[in-house]
Amino acid sequence: MSRSRQIGTAWETRLVRYLVEHGFPYAERRALAGSADRGDVTGIPGVVIEAKCARRVELAAWVDEMVAEKRNAGAQIGAVIFPRRNHATARAYVLMELSDFVELIS
Repeated sequence: MSRSRQIGTAWETRLVRYLVEHGFPYAERRALAGSADRGDVTGIPGVVIEAKCARRVELAAWVDEMVAEKRNAGAQIGAVIFPRRNHATARAYVLMELSDFVELIS
């Protein structure tokens, strides 16, 4: 496994652990599915989570990927979650389209 894949796997594991500890007991890492990918984290009905842990922040590309995965999963809400350097998992950033945010708070 490449170093970057190890880093990504570690981030997904930390993220899932955090979600489980904070009220989402069915959250788990999802297996890769190529072009039919449905996000990195499953177990939260109606939600697709794309986990990113990269040196270079590419917001538009990440959102485009999440939107495709949301469509593949038939989910209502999608979010990209990426770590804030040198901070705890709880301080991670959540990136989503405004329409998903409005759906979330409605």
